[in-house]
Parts: sequence; structure tokens; C-alpha cells
Amino acid sequence: MSDWFERSYRSSLAAEGLSGSWIWDEASAKEGGMRPHWRKTAAAIEELGQQGLRQRWEEAERLIEQNGVTYNVYGDQRGTDRPWPLDPIPFVVDAAEWRTVEAAIVQRARLLDAILGDLYGPRRLLRDRLLPPSLVLGNPHLLRACHGIRPPGGAFLHIYSADLARSPDGQWWVLADRTQGPSGAGYALENRMVTSRVMPEVLAEAAVRPLAGFFQTFRDSLARLAPRNRDNPRIVLLTPGPYNETYFEHSYLARHLGFTLVEGGDLTVRDRHVYVKTLGGLLPVDVIARRQDDNFCDPLELREDSMLGVPGLVHAVRAGNVTVANALGTGLTETSAMCAFLPGLCRAMFGEELKMPSVATWWCGQELPFAAVREQIGRLVIKPAVPSHGVTPVFGERLGSMERESLLARIKQAPGKYVAQELVNLSTAPVWTGRGLAPRRLVMRVYAVFTGDTYAVMPGALTRVSSSMDSFVVSVQAGGGSKDTWVLPDGPLSDYVPQRPPAPAVVSRATFALPSRVADTLFWLGRYCERIDSAVRLSRAILEGGIEETASRSGARLAVALGALRGLKYLRPAGPEATPSSPEEIEAALLGVIHDTSRRGGIAWMVGQLRRLAWLLRERISEDSWRVLYGLSLRFQESGDDSAIPVAGSLDLLAETILSLSAFSGLAMESMTRGAGWRFLDMGRRIERGLQVCQVLRFGLREAGNDEAGAVEALLAVAESSMTYRSRYLASLQTGLMLDLLLLDETNPRSVAFQLERLGEHVAVLPLLTIDAPEHPERSTLGALTLSLRSVRVEELARGPLDSLPELDRLLDALIHGLGDLALSLSRGYLSHATPARLVATA
Repeated sequence: MSDWFERSYRSSLAAEGLSGSWIWDEASAKEGGMRPHWRKTAAAIEELGQQGLRQRWEEAERLIEQNGVTYNVYGDQRGTDRPWPLDPIPFVVDAAEWRTVEAAIVQRARLLDAILGDLYGPRRLLRDRLLPPSLVLGNPHLLRACHGIRPPGGAFLHIYSADLARSPDGQWWVLADRTQGPSGAGYALENRMVTSRVMPEVLAEAAVRPLAGFFQTFRDSLARLAPRNRDNPRIVLLTPGPYNETYFEHSYLARHLGFTLVEGGDLTVRDRHVYVKTLGGLLPVDVIARRQDDNFCDPLELREDSMLGVPGLVHAVRAGNVTVANALGTGLTETSAMCAFLPGLCRAMFGEELKMPSVATWWCGQELPFAAVREQIGRLVIKPAVPSHGVTPVFGERLGSMERESLLARIKQAPGKYVAQELVNLSTAPVWTGRGLAPRRLVMRVYAVFTGDTYAVMPGALTRVSSSMDSFVVSVQAGGGSKDTWVLPDGPLSDYVPQRPPAPAVVSRATFALPSRVADTLFWLGRYCERIDSAVRLSRAILEGGIEETASRSGARLAVALGALRGLKYLRPAGPEATPSSPEEIEAALLGVIHDTSRRGGIAWMVGQLRRLAWLLRERISEDSWRVLYGLSLRFQESGDDSAIPVAGSLDLLAETILSLSAFSGLAMESMTRGAGWRFLDMGRRIERGLQVCQVLRFGLREAGNDEAGAVEALLAVAESSMTYRSRYLASLQTGLMLDLLLLDETNPRSVAFQLERLGEHVAVLPLLTIDAPEHPERSTLGALTLSLRSVRVEELARGPLDSLPELDRLLDALIHGLGDLALSLSRGYLSHATPARLVATA
């Protein structure tokens, strides 16, 4: 059986002094041996061996990093790049015990929902003194603007979660209730996805209950909340944005559930209806699954300084035209002080005892509880009554006598702002440290969703473990980790597969149901792809063969590439120093452009921007596309950490970059639906490619000198057109022929004419900015640019010395300004909605 697993873990328990009876261990029984429901899992892990488990753990870490599973720890230098911490050892829960947990969570969700219904309605609980008025009326999460609003279906809590902990006697206790927009369910699902990838045989051996049915129920329950169009409602997931600590989860859930991920700025209220701003105009929203605190949701009626909300949202909710889940105002019951009153409330409202008690709680706003806190503060944990980011609990046992007196004095000044709770000696579970097994303290977050008449509980949980046995704070923010939670079945797994009636197929081929913010991000993703491609090809033209060798063999080639890099501001003085000119200076400067992630506008910096844009599009781009761009950024991060990258290594990195950009381009071309997202991605690329070709020609030719053949060869190489040119003209290197290929040839994918042709195709299918507009203003811009190209003669463009071609300069200036105007027009009309008539016309 589980020989090394059991021996190793019991040894680590003894080393921590945990082999006695003063703490409950989830896996190891006090009388010896593994607990019965852990035995199959332990035996399956035993089969892997320690080396096998280590390899699986490394594979899990690689998958998490590759998939971009992150958690933003505020103040951490890695910020949004901090990988999600997952332990490979699951947390196993027995079927019979889970039934007890399930029943308690359903009861608690119903109770809190009923409390919210009363406090935002008749307020009998206050009149009957079952709740102190000061506790409720003094809570900043009581949204007075929402009083009297009854949500569709009557439920305030559509998703609820509770943090559970087990005490030394084996009893589960509720530590905290999460009623705003509970986070973590998406991470629990991702944990299961990763575990099923790296330990499929262990998962199969344990016969664990699946999670998919819960998320299907969640999706269906939100659809039923729609005030209209219930067969196919438009549901959006409202996020505070990419800097929120759980933004990955928001994006992940939106993609998994098929919801549109929106920020406050993506929504608008017109005539008490909520709309999402899309490229095709305003589309009505039926349900908003919110993942931001309710008081930030409407700057008009709630928190006026909020930049995250939707002005007028409360008005639309009050009119019954949109459903917000969870309902606005549900943050009221997240106060820990409520735990002190729940037993009495449960008896009064339901005639029942609480099936799972809260950890012993004293609200200091009442005299007798405050007196009890003063007497036993050394055994208590002091918290703010209203949850607040960045405020950590204070453990009385860790305070000296003077510190305790100081704390009590602060509480006495505003007692209603503080809560004291009993310090629970949290149970432990085995974790893998990389060197072996070790115990860590554990808290389990359980989830339930409203189904119309009751609540359905996720057959799993987000289990978190402490960073060490010295820490009583179990939080990822505090450096802890997470576990996949395995709930064992008490029957065949087929009994847990949800059955749903077949729904009528509603065919949709909508192409402009895309938030303008997303289209803008795709547009800039395309532009950065082309900027990087151009900078990489110019840099490679200089480094290939060595700078001194390139200069001696073809001075024009070096001069053209350097001129373009300088003109595009990649090579520039870092201060009062002159632009680098010696081979050593050029090489050093160019390597800085390639590798220095802090150099704004350099290649490494642009790759970082590319990754940031891809991160914002996680719910919109495929996993393969994300991995291509993430892998590229990882290579540049690694090269940036090495201060002595040789030229050969830099050339390898540049080659990898071109391959990665080509792979991403291929995925976009072959995998993306030809909708608005693909069009704006491609328009960004076409505009930027046209600009880059024009600027490289303008700046490169000015530095070419008299070596026409060398200059033409260099420009063809940078524009990836050498093969086409030589197949047509063999060894004849002429400026006019090169300009024809790079500017006028509509069959060359690298030419400006080709970019204008593709842009014209995209613009032709964009919606008009106003209903009565005769045509797109962008079409007239493109028409003028195309006409200017078709009306020129190559002989005129190439007449004169290379550093002085006036006709070419005039054409390039017109193209550069025209493409810039086109980008600005698209941005103002479709991406930033700076053209107000368009929104009014479609409202």
C-alpha cells in the first residue's frame, strides 16, 4: 500500500510536533495509518514514486505558467506575472462527510439570502431587534439606493461561497461568508484541469466527482434570471480590469461559460436599459455577472469616485430591465459580525438550528461582547467588521501586554468597526515541497449557485494551504498555495452527470458583437506584431555576418539598416552622447535594443507589450495563439536576465521571433472566424506594415550613398522580397524595380499596394458611422491613397541620386500621413467611440 507516502508524511508530522491529539490531520488518523477515504489516492501516488511525483509537479508548474494562470499579489514585483500556486497532492473528502457539508452550505446560502431580502425590504429583523440597527445601518456596504429593489426570481445571492476550517475535534466551522462576487471557482476548475492532465491515473483510481455539471448549472441559472430573451440571453461578466488580483479567473470563466468579458467602460445605459458598446452599435444586455464590489458599480447612485462602474446601472436594475448577479447590495452580509447573530436568525426565520456553526464571534459594537473580548483577547483574532483590502487580522496571542492595551484602546474609540473571533487551530493536510511531504494548515472554500428554488453545491472546492506551519493566515496573497479538492462519490459516477433537455438551435453568425475595447486591443496587437517584425529584420540585417564584415562587404547594406533604425528611433542617443558609430558601439547599442526590457520602444519592450495585449485577450484568442506569444515573451525575459548575450545568441532569438510571429499569423489566418475581431487584428497589421515599408524606404535610402545595388539588396532583404525580385529580374538590382515591388505591386504581400487592397476589403464591410452617412470616411481615405499609388510612374520615383528622390519623398510622406489618418479615423469611429453620432443613431 502507501508505504513511502505514509512513512514520509507521518515522519514530517512528527518533525513538526503534530503527532499528538491537539490538531486534526486530514490524511493521517490519530491512531495510525491513513484515513480510509485517503487510501486509494495515497496508493495511486505511491505508484508514481517520489521521482515520478516530482516530475508531475514540474509538469504542472510548466502547464500553469504556459497557460498564463496567474494571481496578482498587490505589491509583488512580478505583479500579474505571478504563477498560480497549485500543490500536486489533492485534498480528499469522503462522500458521507460531503453530504453534511452540502446540506449546511445550502441552509446557510438560503439564510443569508433571506436576511438580504429583509434588510432591503421590510426590515423586520431590525424592528424585532434580531439584528442591531447600528450594525446594519452603519455598514458602508448597505446600499440605500437599492432599498426596495426585488431581483428577478426573488433571490439576492446567485452564487455564494463560504470558507470552512476544521478544528481539532474534527468539526467543520465557517470562518467567513462570501456574498459579493465570490472568487475562486474558476481557479478550482483550472486546478482540476491541470490535475487531470498531469495525474490522470490517480484521478481515475480515486473516482472523483466531476465539476462540469456545476458550471453548467451556473450558466443555466444565470440564463433563467434574464428579464427577457431567456432562450438566448446576452450575459456579460463585469470585471474591474486586468489589474484585479483574480483577473485571470474572470477571463477564464468568461471563456468557459461563453459570456462576454466587459469592463465598466464597455457598458452604457440608455432609457433605463443596459447596452454593450460593440463595433456594430449598442447591443442590449440581459444579465450582468459581476466580479467587482457593488459600491463601485454605479458612480451616479453609489460610489461617485468609481471609474469602474456603469453610470445609471442602479436605475436600469430598479426598472427591471437587467439582472445583476449577485444583486447589488449583497456585500452587506460579508461582515464577520453577522456570524455572531446567525444562530438566532436561523431559529427565528427558519425554525432550525444552524447545521454548521460559525467560528465563535463577538461584535465589539455591543457592550457584553466587548467585555468578553477584553477578558480573552490573548486567545482571539481581531478583524475589521467590514472586510478591507490590505488589512490583515491581528492575533492576540502574538501581542505583548502593552500592544494588547493599545489595541483595546483603539477598539474602544470605534467598537462597532471591530470583530473578534476565536483562533481555530486549523487542520493540516500533506503538501509536496519539492523535497518531500510536509503538513500545512488548510481552509476550504465551498461554492453554491441558486437554481430557482434551492442551491446546488459544487462537488469540489478551492482548498488553500498556508505557506508554513507558523502561519495561521491561509491565503494566496500571503504566499500560500492551493489544492484540487476531490469529493468522492457514494455511487456510480454516471449518477452525477447532469441531464439537460435539448435546447432549440439558434443559429448566429454575428460579426460585430464585439466590444470596442476588445477590437482596439486586437488592433494594437496586430500593429505591435508588425513593428516587432520590422525591427527584428532590420537588426538581423546588421548583425548577420558581423558588423565589420558587413560594412567592408557592403557598406550600403549596413548604412540602409542603420539609417532605418535611427530614423525609427530604435538607435538613438541615451543622453548627450552622439549616436553610436563605431562597430563596437553599434553592436552594444543594438544588443540593448534587442534585449533590454526596460528600453521603451525596443524589441524586448515591444514583445512585453505584445504579451500584455494577448493577456487582455485571453478569452478571445486560442490557447495555441497564447502559447506562441507567451513563449516568445518568456525567451526575451530570459535573455534580458543575461547581461552577456553573444551576437550568435541574439541572432537565434531574432530568428525565433520571426518564426513565432509567423506562427501567430498562421493561427490567426487559419483559425480565427472572419468576424470583427479578425478584421481589426488584420487592419492593425496592414496599416503598420504599410507604415513600416514606407519609413524603412524613406530613412534607409537617405543613408545608402552611391551603392545602388547594395541598397536595393538590403531593402529587399528587410522587406522579405528578395526571392520574388530575383525570380523576376535575376541579378539586375535597380531602384525603380525595387520600388515597384515594394510600393506598387498588388500581388506582393509585403507591398504597400497589397496592404491598401486588404484594408479596402475590411473597410467595405464595417458598419457605417451614422445611418445617413453615404459611405465610410475610411473608404475615401483609402481611395485617395490607392489613386496616388496608381498614378505614379516608377521612372519618376527613381529619378535622381538615392539620397535625394523628391518624387519618392512626396509619395512616401502622403502614404505615411494617409495611413496615420486612417488609423486615427478607425480608432475615433469604432474603437474609442469619439464619434458620438454613431452611438445615438444605434441606441
